[in-house]
Amino acid sequence: MNRDYITFRSITPAQQAQRLLRQAGMDAVLSRTPRALEQLGCGYCLRLYPQDTQQAILRLQQAGIQFRKIYSEENGHMEERLL
Repeated sequence: MNRDYITFRSITPAQQAQRLLRQAGMDAVLSRTPRALEQLGCGYCLRLYPQDTQQAILRLQQAGIQFRKIYSEENGHMEERLL
């Protein structure tokens, strides 16, 4: 299954982002970052369906919640997604 990941440096902004996106009706799952992304300095992430990612980014920016990067996972392969 393909998923997108929005990464955060710490748990607090990740939790704030999850609350905001869930209130907007998005299925945002908070977790530790996958091992492939840990070495990039991102401790936590939200896992989303790809069709929700653009709207999620817009809502986070409007709310002033800072995130690091966005990654797409396709068939087990992670790739950074440009905004």
